Amino acid sequence: MSIHEECGVFGIYDPAGDCARTTYYGLYSLQHRGQEACGIATINDRELSYHKDLGLVGDVFHQDVLDRLGGTMAVGHVRYSTTGGVRRENAQPLTLKYVKGTLAVAHNGNLVNTPELRTSFEYRGAIFQTTTDSELIAYAIAQERLRCGSAEEAVCQAVKGLRGAFSLIVMSARKLIAARDPWGFRPLCMGRRGQAVVFASESCALDAVGAAFEREIDPGEIVVVEDGQVRSIRENCAGATSHMCIFEYIYFARPDSVICGQSVHEARLEAGRILAREHPVDADVVIGVPDSGLDAAMGYAEESGIPYGQGFVKNRYIGRTFITPDQQSREQAVRIKLGALRSTVEGRRVVMIDDSIVRGTTSRQIISLLREAGAKEVHFRVSAPPFIAPCYFGTDIPDKKDLIACRHTVEEIRRLVGADTLGFLSVDALERIAPSAACGFCKGCFTEEYPVATAGM
Repeated sequence: MSIHEECGVFGIYDPAGDCARTTYYGLYSLQHRGQEACGIATINDRELSYHKDLGLVGDVFHQDVLDRLGGTMAVGHVRYSTTGGVRRENAQPLTLKYVKGTLAVAHNGNLVNTPELRTSFEYRGAIFQTTTDSELIAYAIAQERLRCGSAEEAVCQAVKGLRGAFSLIVMSARKLIAARDPWGFRPLCMGRRGQAVVFASESCALDAVGAAFEREIDPGEIVVVEDGQVRSIRENCAGATSHMCIFEYIYFARPDSVICGQSVHEARLEAGRILAREHPVDADVVIGVPDSGLDAAMGYAEESGIPYGQGFVKNRYIGRTFITPDQQSREQAVRIKLGALRSTVEGRRVVMIDDSIVRGTTSRQIISLLREAGAKEVHFRVSAPPFIAPCYFGTDIPDKKDLIACRHTVEEIRRLVGADTLGFLSVDALERIAPSAACGFCKGCFTEEYPVATAGM
């Protein structure tokens, strides 16, 4: 099993227009953050248009759709469901038409007070069309807008009632608004391209559309773009403390992104270096499991002096729609997605690096591929600590009963996956993999200690 992030968000104001096309390119660069659904909403002469569906960005959007959407403002979203399930109505951006006009909302993260919010709104007459917590956010903003003098004031008031992770982009008829939760769980940055102002989950999306990175949106901050003018509301920043998800550096983010001043690629290299110091072994070659294990494998090879090699070929034409209805099919899927390079591993002592072990079944199958290709020994190294707890803030780490590290010791896991030796990155090493990051971290899935109370989840 792979770990997945809930989604990626992108927003742009550009008086030159054609914002849908720019958003399309931005979402393409964020596709790794969500592959189940995507959408774009735009504003043309204060009129809202949108298109969204299940599927990848390249499948959902075509030339005629982008031409129709146009836009001097746009907000886009790619989704992987951690709450709400795979349903077309859960695709984002969520769009509303209400007495004060229109809203489009794109959300990355997960709330921990969803049940209380939903019950409160339903008792006040709310009728929800989706099963996502993102609709609660949209409803909260619309409700506050009835009492507030502006869209940004409504956002400011609405987010005070939210607990958990939210990196938001909100678009009204005249304004583009970016907001981040006061714990800073999920990334959100801003850039510029001429007169255009761009927001994105990762800096790689700014690069993709030719925008220069300007800065991160601070935890608790709200940034408003109106007629090209940018202003910041910091009312909710008092007492805000950053707890960026450490797994952004280990796995989620693209290697060419920079988050909180820290290169993701360099963080993964450092994880590999530390792993080599913590769990050395005599071996002939270091390989990484594509794609998330590759950078850490390079770091391990660099630190250990063991040569780095390409151990696997990945089939890049297998999408998330590949059907795996039973265990036999899931095992077959691994063989179709990955092929072991016999010329690299045959007769050799191999160090295999991956980012995590969840249930252990996929790791066992991958190690079997290496054995079948003639590997003499397989020493498994993991560039993260063992998962011992679920995530409540936008990652689909399962319940403790499904986590192999909650049911077995490291030695037992080693035997179950079929490795000769097994070593995990230590919890103490987590913050050292990102020494340049100007933020704190959430490590709850590795420690069961969360920055926000999760009672009732």
